[in-house]
Amino acid sequence: MWKKYRFFTRIGKTRIIPIGFKILLIFICLILLSNFATNIISIQLSQKQIITLNNTIMVEQLKELYNNSANQFQIYSYSQKRDECLNTIGQIASTGFGNENSLAMGVKEDGTIEFFTCNNELIKWTNFSDAETLALLLSNYEEGTEEGSVSFTSPEGDFFGVYKYQPDWGFYLIRAEKRSDMQSNTLNIYLYTSILIVILTSIFIIIGYIILNKEFQTVRKVTAELLRMQKNKQLSLIDLSEAPNDDITYMAASFNNLSSSVNNLLATFQKFVSKDVVAKAYSDQVINLEGSQRELTMLFSDIKSFTYRTETLGNDIIDVLNVHYDRVIHKVHVNNGVVGSIIGDAILAVYGTLDSKMSKSYDAIRSAWDITRETAKLRDSMIARRKEIEQKRKLSESEERVYQAVLLDVGVGIDGGNVFYGNIGSQEHMANTVIGDTVNSASRLEGVTRVYHLPVIVSEYVKTEVEQESARYKFIEIDTIQVKGKTEGKKIFFPFDTNEMEESLFESYKLFETGLKAYYEGDWKSARKILKETGLEVAEVFIERMGNKNAPEDWSGIWTMTSK
Repeated sequence: MWKKYRFFTRIGKTRIIPIGFKILLIFICLILLSNFATNIISIQLSQKQIITLNNTIMVEQLKELYNNSANQFQIYSYSQKRDECLNTIGQIASTGFGNENSLAMGVKEDGTIEFFTCNNELIKWTNFSDAETLALLLSNYEEGTEEGSVSFTSPEGDFFGVYKYQPDWGFYLIRAEKRSDMQSNTLNIYLYTSILIVILTSIFIIIGYIILNKEFQTVRKVTAELLRMQKNKQLSLIDLSEAPNDDITYMAASFNNLSSSVNNLLATFQKFVSKDVVAKAYSDQVINLEGSQRELTMLFSDIKSFTYRTETLGNDIIDVLNVHYDRVIHKVHVNNGVVGSIIGDAILAVYGTLDSKMSKSYDAIRSAWDITRETAKLRDSMIARRKEIEQKRKLSESEERVYQAVLLDVGVGIDGGNVFYGNIGSQEHMANTVIGDTVNSASRLEGVTRVYHLPVIVSEYVKTEVEQESARYKFIEIDTIQVKGKTEGKKIFFPFDTNEMEESLFESYKLFETGLKAYYEGDWKSARKILKETGLEVAEVFIERMGNKNAPEDWSGIWTMTSK
């Protein structure tokens, strides 16, 4: 039962706190923090005034130095003790030093330094080394300017300060500071201020984070769960066991009620249709009888000697198939394919209906090798299990037959091109399907894997598309065949995976291609010799095919298949 009050709303005995009220409180805290930070920045900016004050102090010290040098000149006029008077000027100047490299000096027009004093005892100059600055001082003097600011370079670094011409002594009085000293002081102030700001800000950030984290944890949790559901295309319940009593929690609870009603239907739907259909249903909220011509790549995989395995295993073949398909279908989905259909021991996968970084044919070849490797792993596990048993006893004759039956092996054929892809049937019952000659071609290519003793065979269409974007797969031409029901020859290829297979094996296949060329040209004698050197199982097919005969007079290089 809803009950409204001035600031809050109650549902039964539960008070719902508006999220806007919470945000307002947090906003007030952030304003206070902003004002505090502004004050700190104002203090930092006042550092500029310190630099201006430092220049003012040097001017005052220069004036005092000027007056003292004039007095010392009067003393010199009576005593004629020049060095003693200059030393006194230096001592008087050094009383105003405040930095490590503060200095004062008297520079003659020719650059000779009459007196020099520095807070750093390691710095001792006898000549003014910056000729350009000295020339500028002389030029200013000729124009009537006897004092001002000065910057000059030296072996010890850059200096800046103030100067004034002392006519009695005939030199320029210079009071200067090393620029790096002032920068160091400024940087220290910046550093201390920054540290203070960082420390105080960190404290407030931690406090703010704790507050925000606590107040918005339900919002973040609901958002993360919704994003996860959207990504997985599957609804689930949001855990609200530790959520506070606010309107966001109430909204999430309402969603949970809806989610529990839809989730079972959606989960069932996903298991019986392909991923792209699920995605379309999820986004468009409707599935229609529709389809179109599309350029797709088809993968056809079939279990070899399936009749023997069925006769041996009986109903247990279903369990074996489920283990096999659990791995195979996962690899299809991982590589951006959709399962078009499962026909007993065969599976048809379609590529190009989902978004992918690589081409549809590349994804199909990657799936083919993944399927082959997964099937090999399953065989390896059966072999390992047999070894375990034979450590205790030998297999019986019936067990041996079962063992041979579960050693699954597959062939994979891949082709691509224009096909019809879409939904057919009626509004009461429909199926997603792919129709076209390319589908039949992929099936026939799978069939010839048994002839050539190769796990994967692809068409020239697949070869051309993959070669345009990746060098991972090298395509070995296997033969030019004319399948049953066709009037033209078709080149078939073996996709060599350079990431997984050894270079020496690739060289054997390249030699095979040389032998194949001689075979095409009708030079069967040379072909037999070259193919024997390869040591490949596929080469034995051609050696057996040619026997000791020569090529027929009407030889075209095309081998006609007598079965599908």
